[in-house]
Amino acid sequence: MNNKIPPPIVTFICGIAIYFSKSFFNQFFSYGNNKISLFLLILGLVVFISAVRSFNKQKTTINPLEPRKASSLVVSGIFKFSRNPMYLGMLIILLSISFKFNLFGGLTISLFFYMFITKFQILPEEEAMNDLFGDEFINYSKKTRRWI
Repeated sequence: MNNKIPPPIVTFICGIAIYFSKSFFNQFFSYGNNKISLFLLILGLVVFISAVRSFNKQKTTINPLEPRKASSLVVSGIFKFSRNPMYLGMLIILLSISFKFNLFGGLTISLFFYMFITKFQILPEEEAMNDLFGDEFINYSKKTRRWI
């Protein structure tokens, strides 16, 4: 694994950076920002929790730092729509924070999160899944997008 920082910690750091970097970016607020932020927060939590429940249902590891300990390939539930719904949920939560506190800076930091997680977390995980599950994972990855 290239990444030794758990993705929830990366998400937390990015969320803090979105909040505290607001003085460096022009602020854009509208009356709809709070509603959009709340909607995205709920959506992100639903996506994330659905993914965790799918992992628990199949009794496989949820530890993102040790993907080679996976006992089964989860392809049902929300995993029919995204190969990485936990990270998608985290990204949506960061977008929620962006709409609430720092839209322009938040979008920039969210893009960083997207690139960082893809390079240092998802790609190594996919390599491990390919090693563990071979053709099953290849067929799944052909049918299901990495993010959405």
